[in-house]
Amino acid sequence: MSFTIAVAGKGGVGKTTLAGLLVRYLVEKGETPVLAVDADSNTNLNEVLGLELPLTLGDAREEMKKGQSMGMTKDLFIEMRVNQCLVEEKGFDLIAMGRPEGSGCYCAANNLLTASLDALSDNYKYIVVDNEAGMEHISRITTKKVEMLFVISDPSRRSLTAAARIRDLAVEMGVLTGPCHLVLSMVRNEPPQALLDAVKEMGLELAGILPDDEDLASQDLAGEPTSRLPLDNPVVKRAFEVFEKTVSSQ
Repeated sequence: MSFTIAVAGKGGVGKTTLAGLLVRYLVEKGETPVLAVDADSNTNLNEVLGLELPLTLGDAREEMKKGQSMGMTKDLFIEMRVNQCLVEEKGFDLIAMGRPEGSGCYCAANNLLTASLDALSDNYKYIVVDNEAGMEHISRITTKKVEMLFVISDPSRRSLTAAARIRDLAVEMGVLTGPCHLVLSMVRNEPPQALLDAVKEMGLELAGILPDDEDLASQDLAGEPTSRLPLDNPVVKRAFEVFEKTVSSQ
């Protein structure tokens, strides 16, 4: 039985880096196999993990909608394409949703994709989903529930408000069945008391604080996978501490 962990937050707060570090943490702990799902239409989890991404599920969905099923039944075509979208790595696999839906009805294609992904995910111990800001699309790609949610926020009230809304939406939709953990990112020095007060005011559970780090920024700017930073990097170290007290204890 797989355990699904979602990572969400508004753009630019480091959610994809945290998702990549979570995949790395699980692999290094031997909690394998792991399925990493890039559910963000702005696909870049593969870059954080240092992998090439030849095909996405969005490509397969467009092909099926246009009737390009290569003379086979639609369910067999989608199953074939899902397997072709899978990028295999030691201890984990990666699959990406890719481009968003265009105009027209995608119900049939989405239903087949959901069934194929659900069947595929049963083969993994953990599923790590890198989300867009909202949670609405999760129900479109899987019928499985999210058993743990990490919401990421930079040290601003606007970002904290977005994190609280993501949590509320996940609960309202019935997608989240387990705990929601807040991770503050890009924090310089000690967080101000006003920030901690805002966290408490919004009812968010603070799991950890990631520092603003020049090495991470330089690695990202150079196009290098940020999930491969050394273990003594302060962001990696703090992220792993968060996972130790949340994921390992579940």
